[in-house]
Amino acid sequence: MKRIISATAAAALLLLAACGPKTARFTFDGSKEMSGTKFALKEINPDLPADWDDYNFVVLEYKIGTAQRFQLGFTTDWGYNELRVMSYVPNAWNKLAIPLKYFTELPDPAHDLAATFNHARYTGWINLGGKRGPMHGVDSVGVRIRRAIGKPTIEIRNITLSVEDPGDEYMGDKPAFDEFGQSNLVEWPGKAHSLADLEADWRAEEAEAVSTDAYNYSKFGGYKQKQVKATGFFRTEKIDGRWWLVDPEGYLFLSVGVDCVNYGNGGGVRDYDKRPNMYKEIPSDEILEILSGRQTNPNAQRRQTPSLGMWNQYRRYGEDFREQAREMIIKRMDKWGLNTIANWSSQEVSGMNRKAFILQMGGLGMERDLMGLCDVYRPDYIQGLERSISATVQRNLDNPWLIGYFVANEPAWLNEEVRLCQLILDGPERPIQKELKAYLAKNGDTETARRAFIVHSFDIFLHDVNRIFKKYDPHHLNMGIRFGDPDGVGEDVLKACATAFDVFSFNCYMEAPLPSMMDRAMEIMDLPMIIGEYHFGTVDHGLAQSLWQVENQQQRGVAYRYYTENAYAHPALVGTGYFQWCDQEMSGRGDGENYNCGLIDVTDRPYKEQVEAMMETAKVLYDVHSGIKAPYSERARNTRGHGAVPDLWNE
Repeated sequence: MKRIISATAAAALLLLAACGPKTARFTFDGSKEMSGTKFALKEINPDLPADWDDYNFVVLEYKIGTAQRFQLGFTTDWGYNELRVMSYVPNAWNKLAIPLKYFTELPDPAHDLAATFNHARYTGWINLGGKRGPMHGVDSVGVRIRRAIGKPTIEIRNITLSVEDPGDEYMGDKPAFDEFGQSNLVEWPGKAHSLADLEADWRAEEAEAVSTDAYNYSKFGGYKQKQVKATGFFRTEKIDGRWWLVDPEGYLFLSVGVDCVNYGNGGGVRDYDKRPNMYKEIPSDEILEILSGRQTNPNAQRRQTPSLGMWNQYRRYGEDFREQAREMIIKRMDKWGLNTIANWSSQEVSGMNRKAFILQMGGLGMERDLMGLCDVYRPDYIQGLERSISATVQRNLDNPWLIGYFVANEPAWLNEEVRLCQLILDGPERPIQKELKAYLAKNGDTETARRAFIVHSFDIFLHDVNRIFKKYDPHHLNMGIRFGDPDGVGEDVLKACATAFDVFSFNCYMEAPLPSMMDRAMEIMDLPMIIGEYHFGTVDHGLAQSLWQVENQQQRGVAYRYYTENAYAHPALVGTGYFQWCDQEMSGRGDGENYNCGLIDVTDRPYKEQVEAMMETAKVLYDVHSGIKAPYSERARNTRGHGAVPDLWNE
């Protein structure tokens, strides 16, 4: 049965001009857990049909006063169906075209969770979720925000349907992004309004003296408080019931790291030709040649994506910016107490051999249409692993700065084993399909059997990778697969990991990892653990608020201290990788994400509150993990993740 349009929504519909379109307007209430409303489609566009089977896109013209994600959905004759939208252009009108299959179909299979659920557009990006079904009897559109920051307003002035992709359009007159890569539509304290502003901050940072005495780090970043057996490489050891990493000199070590460490990130200009009025200025061809390094290396490739972040490095240091930019990274890590260059980082930076680092394997045969699973039944499967792993480890085989390798990231098939089996059965002939059919014929085609087959195949993969890895690199650690939902990993999968990994890794976007979750994993596997990704963000710089939001920049630091110290209080945790070094691209990375999650912004200036909090935490982590000191207890305000939202409306 269709839901009745609320009186609140009806009251929110305004006629802006006697002969013009009606604009629906609503102000979100930040004091409520969930604030939102619905608008009758006939009041916005009376020509819309009720059944949308003949169309492929729904197109909205809207303006929202925040970069915070909002839920957008439609009421149909079978129920309510929504997804999440993030706008690149808060406080401005824009047109966003959304493929209708996002409402009606399961996501296409992909290697990992981000590739599965994140989808880039040009004026915003979309995160899939919620129920799916036919777009029949569509009569209203709903908008809502969970824990709105402030009291942002949304206006919708038109909704249309299209067969072909009409593209997105930024409708503002003012460029959405300035020449430095900052939002041109949002103001905040400390925003750079000129190159002189930036140069003053850059020079001040360069003049700062750095002392690392407070962290008591060894050469490799271990703690001088305690030294055990040295092997010349990183290893793990359980001491008095608590797991530790041990650095090459034998000092106890906790891997306090950051992901995506590189210079010049955060300002990539994706598909500039498809949104030409959004940028105030992009680098000239002459500057692009310099940014590509082709003036000093004729074999270097021209940058396909102009980068305002890289342009800021050129502005800061001149044509020979690369070496100075790398040195600044090391200086900052020294100052902030960071001892590890974590995943997804530049090998140009890790290759300096000044900080411990972690790498990720690649080329292991995990396939997109198998949701990140590998077809372990292919006749050339083992040979492929041998080629890939032997080539991967060769460069750092004897490098003591390398901690180890992650195998993969957030496999999308986890808890989707039944669907994956159906994809295999419906797909092309291949060895894994033949094996699956034989397995189901023998054991019965049940959900239990389907799951067992996938887990069995995964177990084969894990142990083959580990065996071959140890064959070619006996010195470094197998850091495992960074699971996206550690609490949802079944006991059978954890048992497979227990004998295939040296370290169990997972990504965990929460206020803090649950001790019960980590206790369960430790009880089943008894392995040291690393959290590969976590972060906190807000919306004051015109970026989306990250996977775990907080109220403001100061609260990002509070959230970091609470999460990190409480995580390390667990006896199994030996490392963390904060995601990430620099904010994501203002106008979206490849999958659309544009989070305020960095330690530095696109202009190459640190978030003071964030890095000062990291310094304080780094000073106490040895004592916290040893059980000598209690972890930080203050909790951040207005924290909220990106998980499922309540079904009930709070209008």
